[in-house]
Amino acid sequence: MWIPFGNVKDTGVSSSSTKALSTSKDQILHSVISLTELESFIMETYNAETDYPWLKYPNYEVFRHCNNRKWFALIMDVPKNKLGLQGEEMLKVVDFKCDPILIGTLREEPGFFPAYHMSKDSWITVALDGSVSDDKTKMLLD
Repeated sequence: MWIPFGNVKDTGVSSSSTKALSTSKDQILHSVISLTELESFIMETYNAETDYPWLKYPNYEVFRHCNNRKWFALIMDVPKNKLGLQGEEMLKVVDFKCDPILIGTLREEPGFFPAYHMSKDSWITVALDGSVSDDKTKMLLD
């Protein structure tokens, strides 16, 4: 039986089912992209190639445009305290080349930070910890 995500009061659905529906709604609206999904999306959508330019950081993955070899995304692990967060645990992030007009607004949202080790005028860092929706992450690639 299909039940819309709207008001479920009058449907005769139990409170546990209502809670499950609410959780499902939140999961759909706030779906987050995994690292593997992000890598696959980039490779399937853009004419890109990957590069691992640093021996010291073998898991830092650069995405380049095939036609001009310019970077447009960089996946890396960064200590939380380097991003202004509490703790020294590593956080998986992606740096995106970004329209400078969007950067100021995005930095005010959870999961967005001034670019780590890139020009803060044209790059932004996005946490890959579930704090940013997959739609917003994908939007930054366009």
